[in-house]
Amino acid sequence: MTTFRTGLRLGAALVLSSLALAGAQAAGAPGSATGSYLAGRFAQHQDDWTAAALYTAQALAADPDDLALLRRTFLLKLGEGQIAAALGLANRLLEEDKEPQMAIALIAADHLAAGRQAEAEAMAARMPAEGLGKFVAPLTRAWLAAGRGQTDRALEALEPLAGVAGFGALYNLHAGLILDLGGRNEDAAARYAKVAETEAPLRVVQIVGNFLERTGRPAEARKLYEAFQAGSPDRQLVEPALKALATGTVPVRMVNDARHGMAEALFDLGSALQHEGAAETALLFGRIALHLRADLPLARLMIGDVMESRDHFEDALAEYKQLEGNPVLGWTARMRAVDALARLERNDDAIAALKALSAERPERTDATIRLGDLYRYARKFAESAEAYSAALARIGTPQEQHWPVLYARAMAFEKTNRWPEAEADLKAALNLKPNEATLLNYLGYSWIDRGLNLDKAKAMVERAVELKPRDGYIVDSLGWALYSLGDYEGAVAKLERAVELKPVDPTINDHLGDAYWRVGRRNEARFQWTRALRNADEDTQKEAIQAKLDKGLPDKQAAAAKP
Repeated sequence: MTTFRTGLRLGAALVLSSLALAGAQAAGAPGSATGSYLAGRFAQHQDDWTAAALYTAQALAADPDDLALLRRTFLLKLGEGQIAAALGLANRLLEEDKEPQMAIALIAADHLAAGRQAEAEAMAARMPAEGLGKFVAPLTRAWLAAGRGQTDRALEALEPLAGVAGFGALYNLHAGLILDLGGRNEDAAARYAKVAETEAPLRVVQIVGNFLERTGRPAEARKLYEAFQAGSPDRQLVEPALKALATGTVPVRMVNDARHGMAEALFDLGSALQHEGAAETALLFGRIALHLRADLPLARLMIGDVMESRDHFEDALAEYKQLEGNPVLGWTARMRAVDALARLERNDDAIAALKALSAERPERTDATIRLGDLYRYARKFAESAEAYSAALARIGTPQEQHWPVLYARAMAFEKTNRWPEAEADLKAALNLKPNEATLLNYLGYSWIDRGLNLDKAKAMVERAVELKPRDGYIVDSLGWALYSLGDYEGAVAKLERAVELKPVDPTINDHLGDAYWRVGRRNEARFQWTRALRNADEDTQKEAIQAKLDKGLPDKQAAAAKP
């Protein structure tokens, strides 16, 4: 939940600093301990937590008194989802570490998952009030009290969150859940209304809508679901709820005990941390949440997303695969699995999956557009244009939000030498989004490159530069416009700026080389062409650059050489 952020960076930093500790004792340990330690550090530096967990465990076995190694191994094992191993290490940390916050959270959750209420309460009492404990402690103690039916005590335990800036939504959500569980529906409704009043995320919509349906307010539930649909590109996420609502079936409560409530709380914290960029700590909370409640699909999706963000695509696929049949998240998980397949260069599998998705839901366009993107990245431009055309046929009359599809198809058309169709798409996209710098630049540059509409093209690119003055590609377009119009000195100034912004782009280097040649700076021209040749991908571009290095530009077009 993206609003639960203030203060989380500091708490996450404390966890990550534990993960990054070098461990002076380990570095000086003899024999295999040192080798395992260094291998673990290297694996972790490469973001290979599986190997890092293995090697640090070996180092810890050889040097069991090293507290830094113990912390690191615990966090790595937890991050890998090896709960049994992580629990053993967490119990050791309780004896040796002063305030092992994540270890306390895991052990308390494990007690709660096993129905050991008293042990969970005793463990929660040890949670410090600083760092992440500032957020975990109130939530844990509140839900443990709620588990005993002590609603007022639970609300009192939760109260410290109410005063933390940025945590009002989290406080109101869990106060509502606790009141709901305690049967105090009017008070729960007031809390839920506060948390759902503005741009509520999916989980809030699910929980509050479920409450409204259970308490005889289906019209309000429908309004909430439809508002989410109107404001989200993932309309399918609430389709199951709307279909169930139409049947009149009363749903069961989504959070019906302390175990479920604590799982929700840890997922909420993990989700907030993920949005703040602390993916590793989010992963830890997600693992504990799933240990409490394996049927929490949003937590599994979050773990898959964290794995994908760390380039662990096989691990991400494994998480997404478990969600394929989920009525709410199945489509989302399958689409994200396609991205993971593409990153693994399993393009045939990704294309087959997208074709199946596209055929399955002919009213949707996201799978068809993604298919066009995948073909375009694979340089299969004819197939790409065909996929985008299929998507546009499904769209019907394009609206403003559809300009990227026209833009993408224009790129595919241009690469297949269908410039009139590409030009028509770019003009249509500009009609929808007249001040989009990307479109102004693309059409303006394309005209300049073809020697067409040069004055109008220059004006378009100048406008694009005004909109995005630090975009090297757009600044390059303006420089090339000036070059094409014969203003070589002006071109040099703009193209030098473009090279500052994009130092190793071969096209920009090539353009600057041409401009330098025209103003007589021939050594500098050859330097830029050499850089361009070194970074060029396409054979035709390499051949053209090499020809200029060999012979320069035609003398009849060149300015007089400077002495």
